[in-house]
Order: sequence, then C-alpha cells, then structure tokens
Amino acid sequence: MCTVCGCAESGDQSHAHHHEHEHAHPHEHARAHSHAHPHTHSHAHPHSHEHEHEHEHDHAHAHAHAHSHEHVHGHVHSHDHGDHPGAAEPDASPHLDCGAGPAGVEVAGMSQRRLVEIETNILARNDAIAEGNRQRLEADGVLALNLVSSPGSGKTTLLVDTIRRLGAEGVAVIEGDQQTANDARRIRETGVPALQVNTGKGCHLDASMVERALPQVSPPGLGLLFIENVGNLVCPAGFDLGEDAKVVILSVTEGEDKPLKYPHMFAAASLMLLSKVDLAPHVDFDMDACEAYARRINPELEILRLSATSGEGMDAWLDWIDARREALRQRALSRARQHLAMLEQR
Repeated sequence: MCTVCGCAESGDQSHAHHHEHEHAHPHEHARAHSHAHPHTHSHAHPHSHEHEHEHEHDHAHAHAHAHSHEHVHGHVHSHDHGDHPGAAEPDASPHLDCGAGPAGVEVAGMSQRRLVEIETNILARNDAIAEGNRQRLEADGVLALNLVSSPGSGKTTLLVDTIRRLGAEGVAVIEGDQQTANDARRIRETGVPALQVNTGKGCHLDASMVERALPQVSPPGLGLLFIENVGNLVCPAGFDLGEDAKVVILSVTEGEDKPLKYPHMFAAASLMLLSKVDLAPHVDFDMDACEAYARRINPELEILRLSATSGEGMDAWLDWIDARREALRQRALSRARQHLAMLEQR
C-alpha cells in the first residue's frame, strides 16, 4: 500500500496493471514513502532507542534534517538541524501534523518503524531496477526525461508541441495514467511511438513499469524518451525511473505556493517549467513569487517560463533538452575513454 495515498489495499497485495495492448502484468504496490530520491539513492533510517524517537528526513539535494522527538514522558521537542531550503515561515494557527514521524506519514495499525521498513525495502528494489534502466538507456545513448506535474498542468499539450518542433525521428513516449489511452493516442498523432501504461489505483509510475515498457517502445535509433508520469505532485517524487532528469511542470492556473505545499517534488526536479504563461494576464498568479518559492526548496532548480499555445519560451526548452543530450554524449565518451585506457594498461 502506498502509505501516502493508499494506491493499493494492503502492503503485500499485488495488482495487475494493463498496457493498452491488453498485456497484463503483476506488480506489487506496497508503497511507503515520504521523501524524494532524485538520482542519488538516499533512504530513511530507523533509529532504535529506549524512548521512541520519531525523525522526519528530507533527503533531496541539501541534506538538512528536521527531527521531531516524542518521548514517553509527554514532551515534544522540535529540533532544526541546519538550514532547510524548503522550510516555510512557521504557522501559528492550529493544525494536525500527521506526517511528523520518520515515515513522514501515518497509517492506522502500523508503527512508524514498520512503515520505514516497508519504505526502505520498496525503494531499494525500485532503485535497483531504476539503475538498470539508467545503464541501459545511457548505453544506448538515450536521454530519458520524467515529466511530472499535477493533473491539468498541460503536460501532454506541451509534449505534443515539443515533438512537433523537434521532429518525430528518434523520439518515443511512455505515457502514464490511471485509466484510458487518450494521451497516448494524442502522442501517436505526431508520428511518435507511444506506449500507454495504465496504473489502475496506482498513483505513479515505478521503475519496473518502465523496465517492462522499454523493449516495446525503444526502436533502433531512439535518442530521446519522454516519460509522462501520472498527474500527481506527491508520490512520483520518491520513485526513480532511471531517467536523466525530472522535469516538473507548474501552470499559472495553479497556486504559486505549490512548491511550498509539495516540496519533495520540486526538490527532486532538475527543471521547473512554468507553463501556460499566455494566461498570466487573466489569472491571479505571481510568477516571481512562485519562482522564489521553488528556489527556496531547491536553490539549484532551473526554471523556464513557456507557453505551448503562444510558443513563448519553447526555444529555451528545446535548448535545455539539447544541452542535456550533449552532456549525456560527453559522459558516454568519457566512459569509453576510461574503458580504453584500462584495456591499454592490461
């Protein structure tokens, strides 16, 4: 079970997910995750003490930890260890914090220690598969970008316009949604191969889904793979798919404080695309404030403003893709030179 969103009914239950080609495959959906794991593999660590300590760990980019310790004698202490880039101003209004333990979430009938164990096991399995995906993609010279956002941000519209500008040759798409093949059909109209992955109750793609999809969507000569994740600003943050980078898309039709409300996603991303900027004059959205919030969470985050409708910012987005592809090519050349040097030394 995903302990954040409950995308399965029990921790040990397996669910059948169906690709559009009606090929069913089992997938275990025990999900307990509370922090982002971008590329590097950081995990929550349970601590055993005579009196129970509950620690909340945010392992994304900066490794600053806010620890909340609850002791049996009834005192609750909040310790801030180092600057936390995502820390918002304290809110004095009453609120109920159900994510203060080491797992970052509460599930009825399960201890925080058990939730951390589940999370660690699941993410370790996922990360191992993701690393295999990454090695395969990099060996083939394929740049994989994981597009993440809330529903309605304009991911598919942006993707369609991006493909039309790039050209269909050498491009493929893995499309993630809970149901329907609507988005995959839209992508295929551009001439690009697209595989629909329906997750059912699942709220995100994981590395095993991508592993199974790759043989069906990676034709010879593929150089660019877009993975359009399920619309969700929570769970996809914690699951590495083997991508080169996460790209988070936030539209001006949403609230500018989204980075503060969903910090793990923005901490895990390499690039934020502020989309639908053509609508900015018609909505109450402070783009400067939004970017400032995002950089408070992730100071290294690159940000581009664009509109697939007007074309504003699209050239900068394509330039960013080209730069990532070139960086991937240079890494491949460096590895080849190192391998050749090792062979010459033998």
